[in-house]
Amino acid sequence: MFSNGEIGIDLGTANILFYTKNKGIILNEPAVVAVDIRTNEVVAVGSEAKEMIGKTPRHIAAVRPLKDGVIADFDMTAQMLQHFLKKVSKKAGISLRKPDVVVCAPSGSTSVEKRAIENAVKSFGAKEVHIIEETVAAAIGADLPVAEPSASMIVDIGGGTSEVGIISFGGVVASRSARIGGDQMDEEIMQYIKKQYNILIGSSTAEKVKIEIGYALVDHDEVTLEVRGRDLVSGLPKVVTISSKEIQKALREVLESILHAITETLENCPPELSGDIVDRGITLTGGGALLKGMKAWLETEVQVPVHVSPNPLEAAAIGTGKSLKMIQKLQKKAR
Repeated sequence: MFSNGEIGIDLGTANILFYTKNKGIILNEPAVVAVDIRTNEVVAVGSEAKEMIGKTPRHIAAVRPLKDGVIADFDMTAQMLQHFLKKVSKKAGISLRKPDVVVCAPSGSTSVEKRAIENAVKSFGAKEVHIIEETVAAAIGADLPVAEPSASMIVDIGGGTSEVGIISFGGVVASRSARIGGDQMDEEIMQYIKKQYNILIGSSTAEKVKIEIGYALVDHDEVTLEVRGRDLVSGLPKVVTISSKEIQKALREVLESILHAITETLENCPPELSGDIVDRGITLTGGGALLKGMKAWLETEVQVPVHVSPNPLEAAAIGTGKSLKMIQKLQKKAR
């Protein structure tokens, strides 16, 4: 069914992933574009562009064309996709002329936002574009039995959005889409360090802090990290030592918002399916699933088992790739 001319794309706020059945994940790059603002010419895309964030001359801007899981800059997104498709064709040695494409979008996306995604993907030569909800894609990618008449609950914590969904018979029974995620965590860390230490740090440094000493709201042995930034008073470079307890405090609000989306979804779950969630629990995907202590904290809060997907960063992309077959199966069952 899945030929070289069919690809799955996880169009994430932080990263873009391309998947084909024969080759698996063939591209995983940051969703960043570096542009020369004088000529509007694209200078770099992906990893190369991400390296430039906060380090470029004035005439070059490194931008993220996707915000909160949806397209903020249409032209930049289209150019970025075209660049990635060329790279994929060259790297994987496969012909992707007029491919059929499945893209996952946040469940809270409006029809206008979905149309923007469809148009951007079609602009690089896609023949047909199917859009599926991110929770369904992540559940398929995490190997949950989405087509069965029992509940599978997924929590996908991405860069721009956190998606919560309960899936049964291949459809979403209850869901919540919160426009918060890893990027908001980085922002909170930047603001905390600015407020407490009068030091300005960039988003890349904040992300490093989150990965190395970021914890969900659990007890843990305190660890510290040296952070370099610019002193707002003197304007000179400065180094401070930050503790994991401080970062935990900075992340509290974002984590509580994610928890609220989970509890709201559980409250809207049909009683017939609640028993399945008690038995099977919740599966975490997305980069946020890798935050230290996340699994333990959620288990304490929601009182059901919590599992982290074997490959949380790639689950949604794998799910988009596998979903065409799944859609066909469900359509046959529905007939």
